Amino acid sequence: MKGITILINCNDNKGIIASVTNFIAQQGGNIVYIDQHVDREDNMFFMRLECEFSKASFTVEAFKDVFGEVIADKFEMNWHLYDSNVKPKMAIFVSKYEHCLYDILSRYSSNELEVEIPLIISNHPDLEPIAKNFNIPYYCIKVTKETKEAAEEAQLKLLKENNIDFIVLARYMQIISPKLIEEYTNHIINIHHSFLPAFPGAKPYHSAYKRGVKIIGATSHYVTEDLDEGPIIEQDITRVTHTNTIKDFILKGRDLEKIVLSRAIKLHTKRKVLVFKNKTVVFN
Repeated sequence: MKGITILINCNDNKGIIASVTNFIAQQGGNIVYIDQHVDREDNMFFMRLECEFSKASFTVEAFKDVFGEVIADKFEMNWHLYDSNVKPKMAIFVSKYEHCLYDILSRYSSNELEVEIPLIISNHPDLEPIAKNFNIPYYCIKVTKETKEAAEEAQLKLLKENNIDFIVLARYMQIISPKLIEEYTNHIINIHHSFLPAFPGAKPYHSAYKRGVKIIGATSHYVTEDLDEGPIIEQDITRVTHTNTIKDFILKGRDLEKIVLSRAIKLHTKRKVLVFKNKTVVFN
């Protein structure tokens, strides 16, 4: 059995769903999942399908070519087709915080994440022992104001050599340059240590503590050139009270960061996220 996932967005028109589903049936496919959404404000149509094909003669590339000519061109679709049997390759960028890295690698080693992790890249050597414990190559590429451009070239070289599909910033404490963002548009996932947009900066928990907040949160989003303003994939919150200390805030926040980042990775790898106008449509 061969499976594919199709993500579609285009101007809303009559007959899109019927045309797509009939085409899949004509190609001998069986739709096992379908969901759609219409943004009435922008008159945009969004759809996600999972299909299975039992014919031995079926190939993803041949289906992709015919679908493009017969369906996608007709409705002027923006679309992506993915082979369900191919795991995307994920690179992890880290600095010195280890909690998100440990969480990702633990989930990975227990087969909870449907990805391959060919490498970990860091601007510090501190977390290399963790990578060794999970038998994943670790590359320390130091970044300074003077070496930032050369460091980025070295990073890009490693990403290309390993055929990386997307990047996860597991508390990577460096600003990503426009060049890398352009190369991996909507394919760099960041975790932000607050419920955006609120309490930005280096010490969000201290700011939140001083304001006497009753909830704190974490936000995972795609990276854009506008710092911490990319399309949001996943968010969550936890309650706090006046009895909590700043240390409590940080510990609760780190737990949220791990959970929210792992959810975002799963949504991305399961092809459940569509980006439009700096927002996301996230299918259940």
